[in-house]
Amino acid sequence: MDAPVPEEFDLAVRAGKRAEPTEGIESPFDVPEPEALQLGSEAGADPAVEFRRTLGMFATGVTVVTVHEGDRVHGMTANAFMSVSLRPPLVLISVDRRARMNQLLREGVRYGISVLESGQSALSDHFAGRTGAGIPEPRFELVRETPLVEGALAHLVARVLRSYWGGDHSLFLGQVEYVRYGEGEPLLFHGGRYERLVREPHVFAALPGELLEPILAAGTPREYADGELMMRIGEPGDSLSLIVEGTVRVERPGKTVRLGAGDLVGEIEVLNPGGGRIANITAEGHVRCLEVSRTDLLAALEADPRAAIALIEVLATRFRESG
Repeated sequence: MDAPVPEEFDLAVRAGKRAEPTEGIESPFDVPEPEALQLGSEAGADPAVEFRRTLGMFATGVTVVTVHEGDRVHGMTANAFMSVSLRPPLVLISVDRRARMNQLLREGVRYGISVLESGQSALSDHFAGRTGAGIPEPRFELVRETPLVEGALAHLVARVLRSYWGGDHSLFLGQVEYVRYGEGEPLLFHGGRYERLVREPHVFAALPGELLEPILAAGTPREYADGELMMRIGEPGDSLSLIVEGTVRVERPGKTVRLGAGDLVGEIEVLNPGGGRIANITAEGHVRCLEVSRTDLLAALEADPRAAIALIEVLATRFRESG
């Protein structure tokens, strides 16, 4: 399978080799003369490397682009995909001009876009040309005579309207003819590696009830009035709280969620109180909770090593999710 290299907007290494930028690619378009790239880094740095690293800071989803090649399916992993217009529905993909996919796409040809789910990194590797033990063979379904990867988080079928010069890539503008999406979390790509989205990083809340209950039993009842600040960003995270009654507003930079009875707050910070609170938590209406101090928490973990081991297992799972 062909796939653009990661340094050039798209994921993966073709056949295990790093492709160098193509020089002197002929183009029917008026190609501007390249200008020297100004770097904000130290003198002497390689402009191409700095450009790639800078682009790698832009987090993207991961897609598989698929087309029919005779009676076979040809696919490539790509994160150079973007929406262009709602009316009419248009999308754009960027394809390395050395890739087989570039030769297969032309005006009027349909292609599929499969947005991969968080557990499909092996499929991404497959379409990037990285084969090995444990990488499953993909399965496809046909929609409008176009192959789509089974089990993906979202699907689109588009027909190429125009193609454009994009340096050592070609840009293909497609009119979308079919869309579908499901429930799940997307596979992400950032800084040269796969990432996963973790919405609420629960830790203690993930412990089995028989291990969590003794910890909460050490809690002290607390009550808060409407609008009262329960936790403030930056202050020491020396406790966690179980909400018994009411609703709280959790505000982090760029994100606000609401939690209610049965939810835990402050469970991340209590493991590293020196790092400070990561959110402002405010009571909405009358709120009752059980507050467990870090001292009582550590005593409960020492009293039952099973809880400490289970906590380590939960944290290990979180590392896997983000790795």
